[in-house]
Amino acid sequence: MIMNKKDISKRQTPSQTIGPFFAYGLTPSQYGYDFPSLVNGQMVDTKEVSEHIQIKGTIYDGEGVSIEDAMIELWQDDGEQQLFGRYGTGTEDGNSFTFTTVKPKGINGAAPYINVILFMRGQLLHSYTRIYFSDETQLNTTDEVLTSIPEDRRKTLIAQQKGSSYEFNIHMQGDNETVFFKV
Repeated sequence: MIMNKKDISKRQTPSQTIGPFFAYGLTPSQYGYDFPSLVNGQMVDTKEVSEHIQIKGTIYDGEGVSIEDAMIELWQDDGEQQLFGRYGTGTEDGNSFTFTTVKPKGINGAAPYINVILFMRGQLLHSYTRIYFSDETQLNTTDEVLTSIPEDRRKTLIAQQKGSSYEFNIHMQGDNETVFFKV
């Protein structure tokens, strides 16, 4: 079977030294494989949890071009131990991602946040960042981690509320580069 360039560029081969090789087991549909993904961004059953939010975004490279083959993993604690753990998704059509979850609560005076781990081709190590929420203005001004970041860079960690969802874009480089943490 002869494949066109677009099909070939989406599939991993052993000659790739950096990956991402997670697609086979976690996000195969993202790469055109005909079997379901094990992760899909659904952190809660929306039939059982009435107070849920969606986090939507896009991952951009240093030139502002959306990245089509990243995988995002979220770790969160909702403050009540009802939802604690990690959940992942690959980029979808249009190179975006969507998570459905509960909005975490602030714990011990910290602003509510979700930890983000980003996996993508070309990275030898994954990147770590956080999602804070624009409607938590009071707690955001006193959060120890958020306030330790220069004020002009904090906006890169704050998801903007758009109705019942939040928009959180990740910029790998450039003028709007997201703040990443060393772990």
